[in-house]
Amino acid sequence: MSTCVPTRTEDPSHKPRKAGRGGPHSPSPPGGGPRRFRIRGSDFSASIAVFLIALPLSLGIALATGAPLQAGLVAAAVGGIVVGRFGGAPLQVSGPAAGLTVVTADLIQQYGWRVTCAITVLAGFAQLGLAALRVARSALAVSPAIVHGMLAGIGVTIALAQLHIVLGGTPQSSAVENVRALPAQLAALHPAAISVSALTVAVLLIWPRIPGRTGRIVRKIPAALAAVAGATTAAALASLHLPRVDLPSWSSHALPGMPQGPVLGLVAAVLTITLVGSVESLLSAVAVDKLAAARKVPDVRVPRADLDRELAGQGAANVVSGALGGLPITGVAVRSSANVSAGAVSRHSTMLHGLWVVLAALLLVPVLDLIPLAALAALVMVVGVQMVNITHLRSVRRNREMLVYAVTLASVVATGVLEGVVIGIAVAVAVALHRLTRTRIAEDEQDGIHRVRVRGQLTFLAVPRLSRALSHVPAGSECVVELDGSFMDHAAFEALHDWQTSHVAQGGSVEFTGRSGSRISEPASETHGCCRPWTPWRNHHCDGRPERATAHPLADGVSSFQRDTAPLVRDELARLEREGQRPSQLFLTCADSRVVTSMITASGPGDLFTVRNMGNLVPLPGVEGGDDSVAAAIEYAVDVLQVDSITVCGHSGCGAMQALLSAPPVGAHTPLRRWLRHGLPSLETMRSRHRSWARISGRLPADAVEQLCLTNVVQQLEHLRAHDSVARRLAEGTLRLHGMYFHVGEAQAYLLASSDEHVYDAVFDRVAPASSSLAKARV
Repeated sequence: MSTCVPTRTEDPSHKPRKAGRGGPHSPSPPGGGPRRFRIRGSDFSASIAVFLIALPLSLGIALATGAPLQAGLVAAAVGGIVVGRFGGAPLQVSGPAAGLTVVTADLIQQYGWRVTCAITVLAGFAQLGLAALRVARSALAVSPAIVHGMLAGIGVTIALAQLHIVLGGTPQSSAVENVRALPAQLAALHPAAISVSALTVAVLLIWPRIPGRTGRIVRKIPAALAAVAGATTAAALASLHLPRVDLPSWSSHALPGMPQGPVLGLVAAVLTITLVGSVESLLSAVAVDKLAAARKVPDVRVPRADLDRELAGQGAANVVSGALGGLPITGVAVRSSANVSAGAVSRHSTMLHGLWVVLAALLLVPVLDLIPLAALAALVMVVGVQMVNITHLRSVRRNREMLVYAVTLASVVATGVLEGVVIGIAVAVAVALHRLTRTRIAEDEQDGIHRVRVRGQLTFLAVPRLSRALSHVPAGSECVVELDGSFMDHAAFEALHDWQTSHVAQGGSVEFTGRSGSRISEPASETHGCCRPWTPWRNHHCDGRPERATAHPLADGVSSFQRDTAPLVRDELARLEREGQRPSQLFLTCADSRVVTSMITASGPGDLFTVRNMGNLVPLPGVEGGDDSVAAAIEYAVDVLQVDSITVCGHSGCGAMQALLSAPPVGAHTPLRRWLRHGLPSLETMRSRHRSWARISGRLPADAVEQLCLTNVVQQLEHLRAHDSVARRLAEGTLRLHGMYFHVGEAQAYLLASSDEHVYDAVFDRVAPASSSLAKARV
């Protein structure tokens, strides 16, 4: 079965040629020649914006690690070009990142720069191996509290180290040592360095907040570039004597050397860079997907990230960067978000930004040598402080993960990144086990009804206390069991089920509810078995059909309704009986048993005025042999019920459409064949040379039956407009017509893109799933 998911292309400027009748479109030019390499203006402008942010940050991160400053430029260029070309996230920008600053600084101090380059190469090969094993999604299984805590810990460590340079001193070997040395550093301040750093921080904080038209104009220049440029200019005009950027000749640039040192230490170093860089890159790629999807302008569909390919691209870039004497590379959220905000639509913007870095490294060395190191340190310090993200902190607190976050942050600052993450994972596991075993069970009695309240996850560890509480419920009494938890294991289920069976047999009653008091399904009893009446489509699998309680399945279904559903809808149905029906929509669909109207529309009593017939047909008014029942329903819905809209819904595999294709009912004498004559206009429209075939979510129909099903929906909308009551309400602007197609095998609905006017080139668009209840609750 062919899928109906829209095809996405990495080149948004490329549009498929319009297909002829029944012919598939081809994404390639005639003759199968290659596509022209084209760069859109939005990609070009976005690459400039990202380059202006990446240039000072790359130098600052290199300074923070203690690596040669050129190593930051090498990593930025390789990250842009290599990952941009081979990565799986088109809009993600990669380069030297603050997340690896602490790790890299420790490696340089322990092994030296050339060995650190070799470790970067080995980490790249490790990432390529992980990509080949297709385990990229596994990195997303790490608790967000651990990731956010790790990044916050790295940010604190960076800020503490750079604070010494901002004050005119030299950072120590660890965060703890930096804290200890801070009083002495405060006693020996360097006014020139503090002045330049203060100016840099002030511009960074004020630049995005400049109001009015002036602010809109100046914000086209990135704050990082404005801050460093402003500080450099001020230092030059004031003739301040400060350490400045010193880019040596590229001929003396250090390349990797053979790894030397303890084998276990080297392996741990490779694993640290591999894991931290991979997790940060993959999380950043997921975040960039969300940013691109939420973007309104430009309205261009960008492919979702292929995480395994992105991991392979990161690995290739680390191999190249390390071999050329560059810093380790990861996906960078700040630069990536700037790329999305600037309007990038393809990977060309990322690759161009890498090219601009190469040109700057070759041609702008005299300009870069004017930058004070204090300005770069202030820039990186602000970046480190911003890594302690308030939004992440609120999210962690809301999800009750503050302990994991705080322990991970403190451990990273005190012991290092890898050790801190391991400690964070251990704490997260301990917290999860604690929550799993912490179950509170209480019982009370009010107005003769006994209540047993269970708070937390219900596992075998809580079964003894649960059984003790249930044993206190008197035989033959009414009991409500209130369950407030998201998990129940088999032992707890069996304990509840056995007690319920025994209590009901003794004349009592049992009702299971959630914390809000809403009734939930009780454990399946032996009477009903696995498959309940009229619900074989539910999400379960049975080896065989159980015997029904009676020989009449309809009676079984009605009995289940009276027991389970009627108590929940009785009040609403009583209200509808008193006030009468006021549906908002007439829903005209096929009589096919697979099309469950209430299920696919999530509607309930009083929502839809439904008309069903073979083939969801609307006979033209006055046609010979017409059926007034459909016309009467339309007139009643439009004139009496005053519905707001009418929807005609077809579906895949429609038997009426198959019958029309196989044997058009010419001169038919049976009731079925006479009825199908109302579908002949749809058949003629499909075969007409003056109308193109309908399309479904960016593709042509799978076969002639699907094409006729789609065309029939459009044709029946035309028939609706011929009815006087419908035409009058349409002219008044008080009625809307909609077309809908339901693909049964895929459980996917499609809406006709335009139904208000005569449609000659019909396109049915896929209906996306609504936001989940969990997402709404969190909002």
